Amino acid sequence: MCELFALNSRLPAAANFSLRGFAARGGRTADHIDGWGLAFHDGERCEVVVEDQPAAHSDLASHFGHHPVRSRNILAHIRKATQGVRAMENCHPFRRDWAGRTWVFAHNGDLKDFHPALTGAFQPAGQTDSERAFCWLMQRMQQHFREQLPAWPELAATLTPWIHEIAEHGRFNLLLTDGRAMLAHASTKLHWLRRQPPFGHVRLRDGDLSVDLSTLNGPEDCMALVATEPLTHDEAWQAFGAGEVRVFAGGECVFHGDGVPVREAA
Repeated sequence: MCELFALNSRLPAAANFSLRGFAARGGRTADHIDGWGLAFHDGERCEVVVEDQPAAHSDLASHFGHHPVRSRNILAHIRKATQGVRAMENCHPFRRDWAGRTWVFAHNGDLKDFHPALTGAFQPAGQTDSERAFCWLMQRMQQHFREQLPAWPELAATLTPWIHEIAEHGRFNLLLTDGRAMLAHASTKLHWLRRQPPFGHVRLRDGDLSVDLSTLNGPEDCMALVATEPLTHDEAWQAFGAGEVRVFAGGECVFHGDGVPVREAA
């Protein structure tokens, strides 16, 4: 299975510390060796990088782990192929443009017998079940909303039953962002964390590396992190429940599962 990582932040933030631990799972501390990808998405700005080689042995992945790139939404994926060969076109995250926004998607899982009718502009370039699911969600949004998108809580309430429909075909842990918010859905395994002042000292689970977060963040910083497995010691990672959906914007949860918008206490 693949692994997912995301950061959503109130202010532009760097995730290079977390990305160093995450990349280690791509061939050093775990066997997700069939490619990796990374997206930096901040409203109108979106950069996506993918490689069809193990992240743990990639000079480019190492660069992003050692040099901070600040963004309000960061999404990363390390691949262990279940469908589709090892190739660039099968590496996540996938991106599509629609309704004046760039959408970025990554999936962890395996969907059986999922071959939806894709008749519009959203067609997969590769052979993965993941990209087919992304294209189907984009097609459904285009058909339902046309070009008039609602605020993210309402958008997420519409997306949730469609996501559950796909999840009937197997494991469907996913991340989806348009650069304004980050949606996360857990089918089998996903964890999240809210990181805010006072910032403390944390240690990576996948390497002998620690950092005092107070030296990297200011009093106004607030961020949410999502990962398949917790990336750090000394922080209160929380497991998603099966079928749970959360949307994070500005480092806070603004939608939770049952369709009720929430503003969680600091």
